[in-house]
Amino acid sequence: MNTPYRKKELFSRMPVMAAVLDTNGRFLEVSDSWIERTGYTAEELRGRSPEEIATRESAKRIREEHLPGFRRTGKLDHVSVGFITRDGTTLELLMKSRTIYDNQRNPLYSISVFFETSALARAERRYEDLYHSTPAMLHTIDTDGCITDVSDHWLDKLGYMREEVIGRSILDFMSADSSQKSKQRLKDIFEKGNLKNIPRQMVTKSGEVLEVVCSAHTEVDKVLGMRSLLVATKDMTERTRAESKLREAYGEIARLKEELERERDYLREEVSVSMNFGRIVGESPALGAMLARIEAVADTPANVLIIGETGTGKELVAHAIHARSRRADAPLVKVNCASIPRELFESEFFGHAKGAFTGAYKDRLGRFQLADGGTIFLDEVGEIPLELQGKLLRVLQEREFERVGEDVTRRVDVRVIAATNRDLEKEVEAGNFREDLYYRLSVFPVQVPPLRKRGDDVIQLAVHFLEKICRDFGRSVPNFTQTQVDEMRRYEWPGNIRELKNVIERAVILSREEGRLDLSLPANGASARTVDASEVVPLRSASGNGQGFVTEHQMKQQQRENIRRALEHAGWRVSGEGGAAELLGLKPSTLTDRMRTLGLEKPANVRRSRRAAE
Repeated sequence: MNTPYRKKELFSRMPVMAAVLDTNGRFLEVSDSWIERTGYTAEELRGRSPEEIATRESAKRIREEHLPGFRRTGKLDHVSVGFITRDGTTLELLMKSRTIYDNQRNPLYSISVFFETSALARAERRYEDLYHSTPAMLHTIDTDGCITDVSDHWLDKLGYMREEVIGRSILDFMSADSSQKSKQRLKDIFEKGNLKNIPRQMVTKSGEVLEVVCSAHTEVDKVLGMRSLLVATKDMTERTRAESKLREAYGEIARLKEELERERDYLREEVSVSMNFGRIVGESPALGAMLARIEAVADTPANVLIIGETGTGKELVAHAIHARSRRADAPLVKVNCASIPRELFESEFFGHAKGAFTGAYKDRLGRFQLADGGTIFLDEVGEIPLELQGKLLRVLQEREFERVGEDVTRRVDVRVIAATNRDLEKEVEAGNFREDLYYRLSVFPVQVPPLRKRGDDVIQLAVHFLEKICRDFGRSVPNFTQTQVDEMRRYEWPGNIRELKNVIERAVILSREEGRLDLSLPANGASARTVDASEVVPLRSASGNGQGFVTEHQMKQQQRENIRRALEHAGWRVSGEGGAAELLGLKPSTLTDRMRTLGLEKPANVRRSRRAAE
């Protein structure tokens, strides 16, 4: 058999025990030193594996522990092996092997070199290899604090070469503060023998400071009587920085939480004062009946449907129900369903994931998730598009939803209070509102009486608004005259409480004389202040006779005619840009309510032409 190397004679005369093995791990050639020490000739070994002449323990260990790694890496370093010589004695050796490859990285053969050594020397070599290669920061120092050895990982962490470190004081690699502390304790450490988890700072070659903890153990050479200190160091820099940032974050969170709680308490107090939680103004029987229903339902988990004309204070009723409920400490989230564009309803209610649609640059929480644990107030619920009412029904029934652009099902615990100025039963009959959703929302209906049916409540409310507005404007509070009180009692207040507040605020703004209030009601057309007859602008009655006043019926006819003309000018469009509501300076819901009250409906020919255009 030809050996796959060129200088066979040179190999044979190598002054070390060496062998060449084929790719199957069988002997091809051995050096003269090998033959001399084992007694086997090259002819006797060719074709045999080293395991055949190894001790049973060595053969098993090589097979199970070393060969798998050798096949992957092509390397073996300082492997202990015992061979049985020809005369039957056991020869303890250390083996080092390397695989030789061709240009295409195909294995050709391997060369193994064997070192004959004592058990003590072999153990020391193995300890040294483990010490250097361990994935830990280790260094050994003598009693003077000088470094006698370091692990490879220690060098990698600090950025030094071994020759730059050996013989130098360990204090050279510590920060000034840590160096001073270690210098004072070095003698104590040697005497005590052990040290655990002492924080220190070490400095890399580039100047970076590492936060570390050190544990040490004193070793004594029994033969030479010398002491050394084996120190294991753990880099805690990232952890220390992370903990520092976490502490800062927790501190900031605590500060923001305290700030938000203060702001929450302040805003609750302000809102409570502003909206008169716990004191809905009035003593009329109609209001008393409504308050009794609020008290009955507030402490229950039932859904509530608040029904009333525009401006009657439906939002105030929702706040009063929430404030008296068990969820009073949780949020009350308001959604004005009339102000949400149709295409954004689902995102507004349930939220969306980043990238769900154009413009969705980040995740967004929906109103239902914001109200989790509390109450959601759906104002003008009759404006919700029919195609989205089914998704709202699912939240009410199943208490779960998915964000737009996300498949994760989320659960919420939300009480629903809805409000409307529409007749939802008629909307259900017309097919504009789901019947099952209507019954889910109207578990407990609360009817808010219009101001015209609340008797002298109008005077109490007027006094309340007058005091509050004057206080906000920094003005003294005047008194109403009897004439003004009588006018307010007679007026129908089609805009209800909202209109009353606007009238009082306008009167305060226009009043210039201290202690006098310039109050003017749209229905009367005359001012409550003292005026000369020459100041009265004659109004034309329906019969054409000049008079200084108009009747209630005439006023309503004039209002109806004015709204009709605005609707015709806008092509019978109520809302949107150029719509009748914009022309008249009214909210679309207010205009719709007045149209219903005055009996104004879109002409049939306009409806037919619009359907044809669609």
